[in-house]
Amino acid sequence: MIAIAGEVRQDAWFAVETLQDAGVEQLVMLTSDNEGAAKAIAEQVGIDNYRAELLPEEKVAAIDELTEEYGTVAMVGDGINDTPAMATASVGVAMGAAGTDTALETADIALMADDLSKLPYLYDLSRRANGVIRQNVWASLATKAILAMGVPFGFVSVVLAVLAGDVGMTTLVTGNAMRLSRVEPESRTDADA
Repeated sequence: MIAIAGEVRQDAWFAVETLQDAGVEQLVMLTSDNEGAAKAIAEQVGIDNYRAELLPEEKVAAIDELTEEYGTVAMVGDGINDTPAMATASVGVAMGAAGTDTALETADIALMADDLSKLPYLYDLSRRANGVIRQNVWASLATKAILAMGVPFGFVSVVLAVLAGDVGMTTLVTGNAMRLSRVEPESRTDADA
């Protein structure tokens, strides 16, 4: 008897642990591997929920179920069998170097270095970016509403309204968005320390 097993990448364990710590509601492994291999890999990386021996259309059905249950679902894959599920998911993430051309073309995001440890960074950055966008929109709307109400009553001059509402808010929202440039990926050595 000859047995062959793939080695689990260290960055897979790091990505799973960091995403769980970040509050990702559910991590599910969808694989075409057999039940025994899938269970062993899921245990090694710390994933409780896995589905094995899936055909491409079964992966799509699983993504549909997860989307119905959780709303937003990201699918990470590298092969042609993952492509339909990545296209169905809210966000498809392809492993760039190891991924097939079809997977790369279908994905919304490609990890060009195949570094799974970048997934928590991607998750964190997208959450923070959504927050900054909301802050910018509400601050702009509130400022313009206050200025618009003040102009007819003479409390605010038209020049001040233009300067504060356009130039001022442009500077403010740009500065607020620049905070995102300080978000950096956590490295495995940072997490281990």
